[in-house]
Amino acid sequence: MARKTSDAPTELELQILKLLWQAAPRTARELRDGLAEVGRDLAHTSVITTLQKMVAKGQLKQLEPTEGKAFRFEPTVTEQSVSQGMLGDLVDRVFDGSAEALMLSLFDVSELDAEAVKRLRRVFNQKLREQQ
Repeated sequence: MARKTSDAPTELELQILKLLWQAAPRTARELRDGLAEVGRDLAHTSVITTLQKMVAKGQLKQLEPTEGKAFRFEPTVTEQSVSQGMLGDLVDRVFDGSAEALMLSLFDVSELDAEAVKRLRRVFNQKLREQQ
């Protein structure tokens, strides 16, 4: 059975987006160097192929070269929209749409210090006030 295409970026696409969210626009060579710094050493052609796919998916915009012949790329999606989409997909697929089940699972697999618990309590209390 063919794999369903997803709006969510692949692992490599997400790494590229993270580099671009830090500083954009960037050339393919700059992105390749950035990927190598985080342990993802790829051939230049592999990076270019991935960038072209991301442009076709609407995740990136290819800018005309200003100097030389290198195209530059910038994200067309925000970090917030991608993270919310991926998290929503995780909630739907793994937790059958239950945000509560996700939160309980996070508490089981994450170490939280007292300050983190206080911040979470403030967020929960704020959400409760908003709903009343």
